[in-house]
Amino acid sequence: MPRQLSWIARRALLVTALLLGLSPIAPAQAAPTPTVVAQAPSRGAEVVAVKQVADRLTDLTVRSQALGGRTVNVRLLTPDGWNPADRSQHWPTFWLLHGCCGDYTSWSGTDIATIPSLRKVLVVMPEAGWNGWYSDWWNYGAGGDPAWETFHTVELAHLLEHGWGASSNRVVAGLSMGGQGALLYAARHPGMFRAAAAYSGSAHPLLNDESINRIMGFFAGQGNDPLRVWGDPVAQRSIWAAHDPYYLAHRLKSLPVYLSCGDGTAGPFDPPGKTDALEADFNRQNHALAAELRQLGAKHLTTNFYGPGTHAWAYWQRELHASLPMLLQALHVNQR
Repeated sequence: MPRQLSWIARRALLVTALLLGLSPIAPAQAAPTPTVVAQAPSRGAEVVAVKQVADRLTDLTVRSQALGGRTVNVRLLTPDGWNPADRSQHWPTFWLLHGCCGDYTSWSGTDIATIPSLRKVLVVMPEAGWNGWYSDWWNYGAGGDPAWETFHTVELAHLLEHGWGASSNRVVAGLSMGGQGALLYAARHPGMFRAAAAYSGSAHPLLNDESINRIMGFFAGQGNDPLRVWGDPVAQRSIWAAHDPYYLAHRLKSLPVYLSCGDGTAGPFDPPGKTDALEADFNRQNHALAAELRQLGAKHLTTNFYGPGTHAWAYWQRELHASLPMLLQALHVNQR
């Protein structure tokens, strides 16, 4: 958007364009300096209900101060021998994040419960909002609800380690929005995760105009004001950069990182002729992040840019299996 327009005018143009289904004009690409915004202090979270939904599947209902006192759900896929009453237990912990338009149950539609090696770890599948983007929302500088990043990395991490068998030996993976979340959490919280994997993740939302416009469209989902999340991509550019894995690559270069994506054309799990502009965009973003990591000297980067493939669960389930050896090795879990 033209920089001479007032911030209010630019906001009005952007929101109007999104509501009409148009593509707002994105700013010229500058090389921003990421500013990792300090998290607001958290007063904690508490489990208010527990439900056994299936063998090895337990849902926790958690009241979160970071989410304004609201309750959200967290699904646990528990290891053999897990006993929450035994406070001495601390299992290797695998955080598995859902994508946009999904929820904490999303990964239960895959075969994770039947994977033998996952019987040795505690799998944490937290709610992250329909389009929460694993971020503490800017909210025009006011912060506050929703603060998903604080809920996950501060409140939930502490809660799970003090009563639900989690340990500080953690890895993280996710798809799409959750792929971005996995990379962000690993980068923004050094030492919290030993490895990260992103399947068709939004790995460089500031890549170009198309990428910016697309994520702003997601931000506007369910009638939301898109500027609440990270602000305006011009006026709050440092906040955008602080949530863009490409600009945080220097914090990821020493970690085992797994990146995978299709190119948006019909693959083995698609009907003939299908195309997917979202996957094609994320493919370009992942290639850019991989190139930046290599430029920075990353020695533990694994990529699977598998060519034909769309933004679909069949690929993400396959990529979870492909990345598990790396993730479990980082947890020092015997995979036999």
